Amino acid sequence: MNQPVSIAVVGSGYVGLVAAACFAEMGHSVICVDNDEAKVKLLRGGGVPIHEDYLPELLNRKRANKVEFTTDLRVATQRSQVIFIAVGTPQSKTGSADLSYVDAVASEIARSIDDYKVIVEKSTVPVYTNEWIRRVVERNGVPKDLFDVASNPEFLREGTAVVDFLHPDRIVIGAESERAGNLLKSIYEPLTSGDYYGLPQSVPGACGEKNPPPILLTSTKAAELIKHASNAFLAMKISFINVVANVCEAVGADVEEVSRGMGLDSRIGPRFLRAGIGYGGSCFPKDVAAFRHVAEQLNIDFNLLREVESINEEQKHRFFQKVRSALWTFRGKRVGVLGLSFKGGTDDIRESPALDIVEQLLKEGCIVSAFDPAAMERAKEVIPSSPNMRYASDPYAAAEEADALLILSDWQEFAELDLDRLHYTLRYPIVIDGRNLYDQGVMLERGFTYLSVGRPVSHQTRDAVMHRLP
Repeated sequence: MNQPVSIAVVGSGYVGLVAAACFAEMGHSVICVDNDEAKVKLLRGGGVPIHEDYLPELLNRKRANKVEFTTDLRVATQRSQVIFIAVGTPQSKTGSADLSYVDAVASEIARSIDDYKVIVEKSTVPVYTNEWIRRVVERNGVPKDLFDVASNPEFLREGTAVVDFLHPDRIVIGAESERAGNLLKSIYEPLTSGDYYGLPQSVPGACGEKNPPPILLTSTKAAELIKHASNAFLAMKISFINVVANVCEAVGADVEEVSRGMGLDSRIGPRFLRAGIGYGGSCFPKDVAAFRHVAEQLNIDFNLLREVESINEEQKHRFFQKVRSALWTFRGKRVGVLGLSFKGGTDDIRESPALDIVEQLLKEGCIVSAFDPAAMERAKEVIPSSPNMRYASDPYAAAEEADALLILSDWQEFAELDLDRLHYTLRYPIVIDGRNLYDQGVMLERGFTYLSVGRPVSHQTRDAVMHRLP
């Protein structure tokens, strides 16, 4: 392997913390910087503030000698060759990305530069951000030959972020100077050479010694656009299959069969063709809006993205109406809810369609009992416990004596429930599945009224009802 590179990662959110852990796993020396003293104390003490597979193991392995945590950005900058900016870029009221955190960090980095540094955008940012960072650094008196600004977008999925980082489909490096490009290439050399995958403790995944990930060298503008365009396209793919699901429901077809047939086309592929209650999380909603805003600022008509956003909102409304059709009235009805995070495998509730639906149920007078394997503590900060909102200890406790059970996140354990136990736990065996986790035939055979997305309703039989009665 190449010589280790000294790295600072600014920000300890999903992107920053995963990047810090994975760079250390690749053999580099990493300082992770955050201005939240409580979070830094937690990380120093062995805690992990987010739910991600493999992340606790990597941090425990590397804390002693490869990764450290601090609130001192000045010292971290001076000790590092490369500084990755991985702070938040939340959506502003206009739909654009709020780059104030990036601006503040760039200014502080500039005031700390005493020898050549490469400053790297790791946050998701709109095109031209690289140029603005360069201007900020120069305005703070740093000579042009003492720094470069590069772009290295991340393509991580929450819940599988560590595997995605160490086994990427591609590594994109946007750099305008050969010096900066070569330094960033050397950081990823353990992956691109395949050497990392031969290590005994390497995280398993799709890449290997004989099939390492490709690296793509581009301009900084192209790298910035690759990230936004990729997320917008994936969001569009989700919205497309959700509209197809609505057509399927109208004609009595099964969207699972349609999406399978589409996905077998190598030009389309099966990923992100799962019908459901819409996308959420920290990336797709924000990035679609930001990309649309960039196009508008350039006087480019990108109304396609407005339709993507509109379809995503409509999908939650359609699912809620599906629940209404099953329960008829809401006030006083007991509803079990499985899933509060925006998808399975993460505790992230940002822009979660599940929370939107729960809040609407509560407004309509329902009594909700909810369970999520990882996101309940975060959900309680948004929807506190109350007489009408209870957080359950397991899926069956959430379903106990409920008039219907809603599946809102695609956690694997929700797809493996004991259906006989679930049938006898519910007051009425009604399951409304927003993630299409179950086979309709199986649910009908087990005596459930089963509503899903883009598939015909499966009604329980009279014999199944009688079987449940004492």
